[in-house]
Amino acid sequence: MKAVRLKTPGGLSQLVIGSCELATVGRGEISVRVHASSLNYHDYAVVTGNIKTPDGRIPMSDGAGEVLAVGPDVTEFAVGDRVVSTFFPNWLDGELSSVGFTAVPGDAADGFAREAVTMPVSAFTRAPAGYSHTEAATLTCAGLTAWRALFADGNGPLKPGDIVLVQGTGGVSIFALQFAKAAGATVIATSSSDEKLARLKSLGADHLINYRADEKWGATAFQLTGDRGVDHVVEIGGAGTLNQSIAASRNGGHIALIGVLAGFSGTVSTLSIMRKQLRVQGLTVGNRRQQLDMIRAIEANAIRPVIDSRYALDDIANAFRHQESGRHFGKICLEF
Repeated sequence: MKAVRLKTPGGLSQLVIGSCELATVGRGEISVRVHASSLNYHDYAVVTGNIKTPDGRIPMSDGAGEVLAVGPDVTEFAVGDRVVSTFFPNWLDGELSSVGFTAVPGDAADGFAREAVTMPVSAFTRAPAGYSHTEAATLTCAGLTAWRALFADGNGPLKPGDIVLVQGTGGVSIFALQFAKAAGATVIATSSSDEKLARLKSLGADHLINYRADEKWGATAFQLTGDRGVDHVVEIGGAGTLNQSIAASRNGGHIALIGVLAGFSGTVSTLSIMRKQLRVQGLTVGNRRQQLDMIRAIEANAIRPVIDSRYALDDIANAFRHQESGRHFGKICLEF
């Protein structure tokens, strides 16, 4: 069967179309015909060699498809079921332990840039009813990260009437906007593009800030709340934007630090964090139970992902080049 492999030391020119064998299904495992995947910053870091993997690694953390076979003792799934992958197959519930990172697809283990896989049952959940395979493939990383940032245990969680700040127009930010509006929140959205801001408004954003035109957008966001401050910030920039997120936040507010798009290190106003008694939480995707919770919420609220573009598996390098350009709005997907 067809598979994409990444040759060392990485780089888009090192993505090679090849083949791999489908392992026979064993106890507690299922085989899945993979029909779609979606691109995340984590995948980009892998294929460009910034996250080191063994020679020949099959990339892509997200996958969705149809069950081909089930092994002994499997009761959760049947042949023909539509499923979507989990980012941490070893993290089922509760707190994340160090072993959770040992099976991340496309990184610690071979991922979903292939036509079929055999994996443990814990590597999948059911897909939302009525979702296409491509829509389901957007949920594993981006969807669940946004869900956990706003609703997971210990984060608040988001309540009707709260104010949420989202940054940019990538998959996580758009999912966070959709989830927040479904929960009855007010959303402040930022982007460097007025055209993209208009599209965010059409998705329900209540207030818009062009951060390129307004360098002190954190103070502007604070003012938009009537000088109360934002309850939840979905922080995707990292050190480069964190001080603005702090400025936007209310006393006792919550900042979910989930990205580093604006830098890995920098000066952060720790005094402001203390004065405002903020909860700044580093967050990497979520567990299997949280994914099932998210899927129930998606079905209850008829939420559909925003898909920017679709590429064939053979065209995976160009899909990443499109991601690299920053022109996308929503998720870039692979279909095969």
